[in-house]
Amino acid sequence: MKARIKWVEDRTFVGESGTGHKIVLGTSHGEDERTPGPSAMELVLIGLGGCGAYDVVSILEKGREAIEDVTVEIDADRAETVPKIFTRIHMHFVVKGRGLARAKVERAIQLSAEKYCSASAMLAKTATITHDFAVVETGPQPGA
Repeated sequence: MKARIKWVEDRTFVGESGTGHKIVLGTSHGEDERTPGPSAMELVLIGLGGCGAYDVVSILEKGREAIEDVTVEIDADRAETVPKIFTRIHMHFVVKGRGLARAKVERAIQLSAEKYCSASAMLAKTATITHDFAVVETGPQPGA
């Protein structure tokens, strides 16, 4: 896996993945406190959420669950001194669909956290990661 990050100006950078996708990132700088994009640490949380959401969708689809939407809301705390690593991360999954089995949703989240999500495995070395979830029924159950 490769990545390339290029300084643009002030505290603005463009990151490019090995697959050619680009993202502007940076932090506020100067008098106007302009933020050109997410910070590197925000991208870490976004990566964690993407990893978890991907796993949950994949696991539930394989289990033939009628999922329609998955959202992960993340709240985190960082250390007060540098390096300001994450010390606490809470992931709240909202899974929408028809006739979803709560136990299967819970198991999918557990498998992501404990087995499949590399981002979670790395961050768990320094942060306490917790999870909870809500299942939202969107309509009549499949086959009804």
